[in-house]
Amino acid sequence: MSSPAPSTTPTSAFALRDSLTMLRRNLLHARRYPSLTLNLLLTPIMLLLLFVYVFGDTMSAGIGGGADRSAYVTYLTPGLLLMTIGATVVGTAVSVAMDMSEGIIARFRTMPIHRGSVIVGHVINGVLQSVASVVMVALVALAIGFRSTDASALEWLAALGLLVLFATALTWIAVGMGLISPNAEAASNTATPLILLPLLSSAFVPLDGMPGWIRPVAEYQPFTPAIETLRGLLLGTGIGHNGWLAVAWCVGLTVLGYFWATAKFHQDAK
Repeated sequence: MSSPAPSTTPTSAFALRDSLTMLRRNLLHARRYPSLTLNLLLTPIMLLLLFVYVFGDTMSAGIGGGADRSAYVTYLTPGLLLMTIGATVVGTAVSVAMDMSEGIIARFRTMPIHRGSVIVGHVINGVLQSVASVVMVALVALAIGFRSTDASALEWLAALGLLVLFATALTWIAVGMGLISPNAEAASNTATPLILLPLLSSAFVPLDGMPGWIRPVAEYQPFTPAIETLRGLLLGTGIGHNGWLAVAWCVGLTVLGYFWATAKFHQDAK
């Protein structure tokens, strides 16, 4: 009796198919347990409303706008959009840690699926959730007065590209954080810097308005150049060297997160 002919389907096709299957699983999981995503999304929305309606008149004076709340919501929104990404990807770290601690990953490893599809599914899901969260925060900002009248269609497209690139970078880092965490609670704590770093950036006040001891921390971190680039694209302010710095941070973090996450994932399989 002759043996069955070997499959001629390329390995890349199997990887794509299995990654999409894992993405569907993660999307269904997020739909069944929406409380985590909603809790993380509420943080930037509450900060947006707090700083605009409670501190807006005072904070706008610090950016040279006088007591003008509308000027401050325009200044604040680009930073809050990037902060939303940092908050949302914490959910990815928690989801990965839950999969690792509950044993489902061990189950997947016994099945004939492409091994890397498990974490790729988490990454794609995390990026999609981040983009959806950014859209929701942007709608709230538009509702309370944010306007971007000077941005062209090309600049809007570039802004979207930057947001997706930044979300991809932070999601890979979050996957790595989830893989090194023993449980979901530890993953949430490990990923906390992704929420705190925007608070120490130019999201809320310009760099030249900060005390001297904190200015280097705000300047030499990934959020500040990304915020200034997004602000320049949407509001027509100067971007300067921040554009290539933001892209360099995104590419560097993506590469670092990819190799860290894949190495840890394969190490745990041994």
